[in-house]
Amino acid sequence: MPPTHTTPPTPALAGAGDATDVLDTTDDGRFRVRLVPDHEARNPRTDDTNLVHVITIDTHHGQYCPVDKDGGPLEDAWERLKWNRWNGVDTFTRYVTLMHGGTVLESAPQGGPRSLWYVTGEEAAAIGGPLLTEAYVQAEMDEYEAWATGDVWSYIVEERVGWRRVDDPDEAMQTFEHVDSCTGFYTTPYAQAQAREALAFYASRDTTPTA
Repeated sequence: MPPTHTTPPTPALAGAGDATDVLDTTDDGRFRVRLVPDHEARNPRTDDTNLVHVITIDTHHGQYCPVDKDGGPLEDAWERLKWNRWNGVDTFTRYVTLMHGGTVLESAPQGGPRSLWYVTGEEAAAIGGPLLTEAYVQAEMDEYEAWATGDVWSYIVEERVGWRRVDDPDEAMQTFEHVDSCTGFYTTPYAQAQAREALAFYASRDTTPTA
């Protein structure tokens, strides 16, 4: 629902012209949300709750760091199968699928290491079946690649506030003041969706001043 309270415009609106990171603004202009890079985001591979194992198979002659130092329970199998540079990935994928009931996805970003992301059959069953498993593996992969490329964001919700000088009531200005923020949103589409959801929450509040 649209906001129920509006603030009359004034000639001066501090910060309105230089906020190039504004994602969206409420219809009445009272609230806005900004999207800014999260430079303090941590590597998601350091999270102990990760279920997906990663084997880094090519760092481009050391140009990139391995995704994960621990390749998981099937790393030895990859070491036995990787000798065939043309079919090694396909052979490993079939091995994991047929012998372990698992799922394997390959990551080969243009500006990063090549890696294999996988779960075993037992882990796939815990996730909830083949379709959910592939989506889960893809999600962990996307999260890491977002971190590696700096695609992690914070949103800041701000409210327009009017100010008047005590010694000169006719002189007024408006600024945008912080009301809410949250960090750690991996990938731009997800960050934008969460930012707009936060903005909608404030836009839907009954902000009509009480007597």
